[in-house]
Amino acid sequence: MHDNNFLKENNARHMWHPMAHPAEMRANPPKVITAAEGVTLTDVDGHKSLDAVGGLWNVNLGYSCDPIKQAISRQLDQLAYYSAFRGTATGPAVELSYALAEWFRPDGLVRSFFTSGGSDSVETALRLARQYHKIRGERDRTKFLSLKKGYHGTHFGGASVNGNSNFRRNYEPLLPGCFQTTAPYLYRNPFGETDPARLAQLCAAALEDEIAFQGADTIAAFIMEPVLGAGGVIPPHESFMPLVREICDRHGILLIADEVITAFGRTGAWTGSRLWGVKPDLMCTAKAITNGYFPFGAVMIGEKVTEAFETNNDSFGAIGHGYTYSAHPVGAAAALACLPEMEKAGLAANAAARGAELIAGCAALMERHESVGDVRGKGLMVAIELVGDRKTKKPIDKKLIGKVFETTYRQGVMVRVSGNTIILSPPLIVTAADVGTIVSAIDAGLSAI
Repeated sequence: MHDNNFLKENNARHMWHPMAHPAEMRANPPKVITAAEGVTLTDVDGHKSLDAVGGLWNVNLGYSCDPIKQAISRQLDQLAYYSAFRGTATGPAVELSYALAEWFRPDGLVRSFFTSGGSDSVETALRLARQYHKIRGERDRTKFLSLKKGYHGTHFGGASVNGNSNFRRNYEPLLPGCFQTTAPYLYRNPFGETDPARLAQLCAAALEDEIAFQGADTIAAFIMEPVLGAGGVIPPHESFMPLVREICDRHGILLIADEVITAFGRTGAWTGSRLWGVKPDLMCTAKAITNGYFPFGAVMIGEKVTEAFETNNDSFGAIGHGYTYSAHPVGAAAALACLPEMEKAGLAANAAARGAELIAGCAALMERHESVGDVRGKGLMVAIELVGDRKTKKPIDKKLIGKVFETTYRQGVMVRVSGNTIILSPPLIVTAADVGTIVSAIDAGLSAI
């Protein structure tokens, strides 16, 4: 291992970072994190900070969950890898498929297809959705609908259903047949609507209109996050996802719940779909399934889709899709260890309680800082949208939000900045005292501008 001076000298010199401009990273090297314990990070200079990012929405149990680490170590000793392609399986994968069928039974999901992460899970769900309709003889159903501001990963399929130009423009043209409709974004929406229930109805009507325009018999699936994450933490009204479910059912369209972020407790319920009382046809998961300790994901499959595939007797039912690391035995072992730890820690309940405290604490900052335009969230998914002018809602200057980030970090809290928004997604084990630390540090960061 090289010393810290080597790390500093070579930081951002030989590595390109995701979601960043290489030139900017070279000019302003990122924080080099060298250790973590509990909910606390340590950087290359020895500076400690509370991780209000939770790794990347995924370290729900924090950094010191020994049962998961031990499960990984034991599995590496017993069977470090074997393929799950036709003809072979591994013990951990078989066990995990059973455990997940039990875990997601309230969501009506009964089968698993294992992946290497969230983008893989989205890609898999999109493929299975098209294949489902081909099995049923509805081979014109190839299009996908999604929400503006939605985020669905970085593969070409996921990027094509993304609803934010930042993740699309530099890679266009993308997959044809993908269309976005208006998201229930209360702070900024084209209707000028301020009532969340009415906004949900207007967005549902916009979806109906798009279906009519495209032709319902050409649409394979609608994909949505139960709470929009990377697009700025946008929680819809409780009526919105049930409205979407009813519309999809009426038009024979599959509903894909992208729960890469929201599954496993982050919203204050074990899944975002369960939070809103909806059973999707397919669910994308990853991230917290192994607490971020191993790259792993799973697409959970509902009974209707399962029946179509498992009763098929021609080539359209054969799954010509998969990854080298699908059902990786080490990842499966990590997930198997993670599930009981999440339940034992009561993560969903803690996310609901601490999330309410965090949202209230951040909302109080609006009284002290004119730069805070909006505070929103659900569970431990919270956003603070910063503006240069509250009346016009003009986004704050990029340099100023950079100063907020740096000051907050010096105060001992790591936050994530996306555009003009501070996104908070701490581990789900945070305490009320941790919430107070986060709010105080952000207060200091806002005071700096």
